[in-house]
Amino acid sequence: DAVATAEHRVERRRAALPRISYPATLPVSARREEIANAIRDHQVVIVAGEPGSGKTTQLPKICLELGRGVHGMIGHTQPRRLAARTVATRIAEELGVELGGAVGWKVRFTDAVGDSTMVKLMTDGILLAELAGDKDLLAYDTLIIDEAHERSLNIDFILGYLTRLLPRRPDLKVVITSATIDPERFARHFGAATGGEPAPIVEVSGRTFPVEGRYRPVVDPDDPDADPDRELDDAIGDAVVELQREGPGDVLVFLPGEREIREATESLERRNLRNTEILPLYARLSTAEQQRVWAPHAGNRVVLATNVAETSLTVPGVRYVGDTGTARISRYSRRLKVQRLPIEKISQASANQ
Repeated sequence: DAVATAEHRVERRRAALPRISYPATLPVSARREEIANAIRDHQVVIVAGEPGSGKTTQLPKICLELGRGVHGMIGHTQPRRLAARTVATRIAEELGVELGGAVGWKVRFTDAVGDSTMVKLMTDGILLAELAGDKDLLAYDTLIIDEAHERSLNIDFILGYLTRLLPRRPDLKVVITSATIDPERFARHFGAATGGEPAPIVEVSGRTFPVEGRYRPVVDPDDPDADPDRELDDAIGDAVVELQREGPGDVLVFLPGEREIREATESLERRNLRNTEILPLYARLSTAEQQRVWAPHAGNRVVLATNVAETSLTVPGVRYVGDTGTARISRYSRRLKVQRLPIEKISQASANQ
């Protein structure tokens, strides 16, 4: 009968749990017991940590170790498609399983989730779309809402919906990850929703190296000999040359869009930098081209990326970061009634991040 079939499925999934180990170098690994206890004892937990702390890849493993993902899947949302696929690949590698098996991913036009999937990576838009057919999200026993500080319309809607869903689904655990900007607001919000104390916050330090900031304007207003026609690409090239003099290490440069990345790539290639590989990184690149960023390499590397590399993914080997201070920000135009992507100056919080 149906009950016996369901019990057999749960037993089969429990028996298929992969062996779990944690990289000792990640700050999250040192706090995993504290995080596990918080998830076990509370319905909602906030994990706040800086980029590179390992929260994105290690939280699903902590949930699996607690026995989550057996009765329903562990849903793990990412703000971007590139992040969903790359994080799924990384978690599958660390667990030693095939992608599409115990660890699956789903984005628009691609569904690599099977009956044996325990951890499902997806964009927040996919989770939002699934609400139409599964109003109580019964396919999941745990939800990890990653990078909630990005505060997109999708994330705001999901957080608002979960506030009303949690009292109906006391078995559902929710883990919200955020940069260390203002996690207390999330904690207060969910505390009020569940009618009790604010949700517990576990802080995970991520920045294990001191960061030195240098300001290099494209045209320096205080320099009487400054070239008024100096372009952004010249400034990026000069910054890369300056940083390579400092010593070995890869450079990650943030640019607002695909066109700017292509122009900066051509400009840097014209400089014939010695022993240096120039790699673009943006959402429209093919999977193989995107994966090159994470491949081991010799010599120096300059990665030119949109803000896909700002969160969810830590590009290894980067010692220097250049930021043009602008990004394409999604805006809704009330006058034109369309979604636009104008280039705007980034906020101070985003620059610090």
